[in-house]
Amino acid sequence: MSSEDLEKYEAEMELQLYREYRDVVGLFSYVVETERRFYLTNHVDLQPRSTENGEMYFEVAMQDAWVWDMYRPARFVKNVRVVTFKDVNVEEITKADLEIPPDGSTPAEE
Repeated sequence: MSSEDLEKYEAEMELQLYREYRDVVGLFSYVVETERRFYLTNHVDLQPRSTENGEMYFEVAMQDAWVWDMYRPARFVKNVRVVTFKDVNVEEITKADLEIPPDGSTPAEE
């Protein structure tokens, strides 16, 4: 397999993943971003923790999540637990963010 074939395959896989994301995003209430993964979920629990020497880390628990990972055969996950010393971003998805205005404009264009 040439590097060009590999690049084409990865581009097709990423496009397929984006289409799946677009199809399922409306089913979820939260977007969770860690340094390694991007998740969609309806149940998220973020707990800041500290080590004995005072370093902060985060423990994130999610249930019934969808994970953005094109190398994963099954992207729906029953339970996820992430422990990280890096930033964690949790955003609530508003349904208005998912709707396209009737005239096709974006909020920035209005």
